Amino acid sequence: MKIIIVDDEMVAHHTFLSDVIGKTDAEYRFFKDDEKEILDYVQKNSVSAAFLDISMPHISGFELAEKLIAVNGEIKLVFVTGLSAKLSDLEGEVRAHTVGFLYKPYDAEKLRSLIAVIERGAPRLTVRMFGSFDCFVGENPVRFSSNKSKELFALLLAYNGKSLSMADTISQLWPDLDIDKSKILYRDAVWRLRKTLRQIGIECVEFARACLFLKKDDIQCDYWDYLRGLPAEYNGEFCKSYDWSIEYLAALDRIDRR
Repeated sequence: MKIIIVDDEMVAHHTFLSDVIGKTDAEYRFFKDDEKEILDYVQKNSVSAAFLDISMPHISGFELAEKLIAVNGEIKLVFVTGLSAKLSDLEGEVRAHTVGFLYKPYDAEKLRSLIAVIERGAPRLTVRMFGSFDCFVGENPVRFSSNKSKELFALLLAYNGKSLSMADTISQLWPDLDIDKSKILYRDAVWRLRKTLRQIGIECVEFARACLFLKKDDIQCDYWDYLRGLPAEYNGEFCKSYDWSIEYLAALDRIDRR
């Protein structure tokens, strides 16, 4: 596996990146932001991935990414940045080829995980919320260890990036139970959901104290696409086995009539 690293401040990062990447089976080569030299190398070599600094004086990482994809349609991209960039900021082919971001100051464990993703291919979670709620990695359905952990994940997806508190979860998943019992069930559902996501290799939920946050980058969801005006088949049903889902139907129906 060949990797290129493009950064106009190459000397400052060489030691760290070479130390981590050098402990893998990957071949790697550093470049400054010389577009011609980089593209010529990629044309002549089978490059698996490019680590690209976003902000460079002669060409931005995003612009260079488009040119690399045109030369090598299989190349994977990692953007190196000190900014709060994320996958949802990208569009089109660049987004499809991006496996993640490496933020400055560097984290060795994050870099190792990105290299592992490049080697095996990035898993992507596909979610269907119209009709019954189901999740897939590739063609394989995700098997949740309990119905409530699956419903918890559905509710978090319905929140569409907003934080989901323990209180809100309990009010919608266990509305008729006393608070102490429902807190026990909540913690069990959270534990089971965490375990399932770890098993499928998509740890897209941040588990904070009494609150959950969703990281949307590695998820394709028909409900989110529909809200954004993208093609998605709304059939008048939304997570139909969950009582709380009824609250979403009126808003979806209003969109459907436009």
